[in-house]
Amino acid sequence: MNLNAKLTILEQMVDIYDRFIGEFDLACEKYCAHCCTANVTMTTLEGYRIITHLEKAGDMHCLETIARQSHPDRFKPRVSINRMADICARDGDPPEEQMDPSAGPCPVLADDACSLYGVRPFGCRCMVSARNCGQTGFADMDPFILTVNDVFLQHLEHIDAQGFSGNFSDVMQFLDSEKNRQAYTAGQLGPPPAGLVANQPVFVLMIPPEHRDRIQPWLKQIRSIQV
Repeated sequence: MNLNAKLTILEQMVDIYDRFIGEFDLACEKYCAHCCTANVTMTTLEGYRIITHLEKAGDMHCLETIARQSHPDRFKPRVSINRMADICARDGDPPEEQMDPSAGPCPVLADDACSLYGVRPFGCRCMVSARNCGQTGFADMDPFILTVNDVFLQHLEHIDAQGFSGNFSDVMQFLDSEKNRQAYTAGQLGPPPAGLVANQPVFVLMIPPEHRDRIQPWLKQIRSIQV
């Protein structure tokens, strides 16, 4: 599958998810930035979508801001979400992931507003809450939303199975290199560099028994996407 097809699928997945999440009463609103941290992760496919947006907007200097303001203690996953699901399904021992909640705000956050909101990573899009996180100190998320989030993230990685996943800042800095972008576009990436992890196809979906029936309509919509 070529990159343009993958980007088209990503756009359709975003539309499906927006319809899904629109059914819930959420507290999220503009300038509510409590979850906009330096610990967001994403795939290279999402990163390339952002790069394309920046090129069209003539705003590639944003990459310099990301590199300059990246927090040294930002979260760096040791495995991708599909790899984690694979390990758990085989009764293996997943690696311990270390995340510093005090790593600071996202490097593209300005005055509590996201400068890339329209093309923000799915990890940002799906971080929602029924109550204001600033008042509660945590996200109040319906368990079914969490399940749907995992399924969308797993399918997104599946589409980008020849790519990488990692912290938002690390993916963007990787794609800041024209050589890396060309290799990604050509489907010729080598082993992941330090800070990024290899993506893989879906082996098993992380759906608890109590959500298997309820999630079927959304799975059907994802699987019916056509390019």
